[in-house]
Amino acid sequence: MHFATWITFVIAASIIAVSPGSGAVLSMSHGLSYGVKKASATILGLQLGLLVVLGIAGAGVGSLLLASEVAFNIVKTVGALYLIYLGLLQWRARVAVTGELHADAVVPSMGRRVLTGFLTNVTNPKGIIFMVAVLPQFISPTAPLLPQLLILAVTMCTIDQIVMHSYAFLASSMQRFFRDAKAVKKQNRFFGGLLMAVGTALFFVKRGSQAAS
Repeated sequence: MHFATWITFVIAASIIAVSPGSGAVLSMSHGLSYGVKKASATILGLQLGLLVVLGIAGAGVGSLLLASEVAFNIVKTVGALYLIYLGLLQWRARVAVTGELHADAVVPSMGRRVLTGFLTNVTNPKGIIFMVAVLPQFISPTAPLLPQLLILAVTMCTIDQIVMHSYAFLASSMQRFFRDAKAVKKQNRFFGGLLMAVGTALFFVKRGSQAAS
């Protein structure tokens, strides 16, 4: 892979990573609720899901998925319902009162946080659309596919991990303002509402023009 091609992909990947989406909302939610260290497990799950999406796009399966309206609608519906489900869980999350004026969100297990991150990215049709549209532009048909995919995957996941940790860190810096039970509940309902809104918005995602051709 030429250096100029890689740098261009770095710029494109950075723009995609910074763009607000379900991963960013989830990172901020868990960063504020559990702190950056515990949110790292969620972000690890996001990266595992991203690797699956990159693999799907790189193998050409994503193009086939976008070409089938039924398959696309299934993935879209599953992704939307999952985000709405996560939003409802966040909205109704229990609060552990550890003192008269101090409360903490109940932290799910590490495995649960990793799985939440993984499913959030792997069921996101917008991620598949982005990868199918962007990835082929940086892959040379005359060079071996696997090394190129590995370079792009490592680059994308590194950038996304930095961005998601930044979102989690910024959110965690606000923890001191959410120490009483009422504030924690308001925080849970805010991020729960955001996740449900993002999930609802997924129902309106359309296949790209490349899928219709």
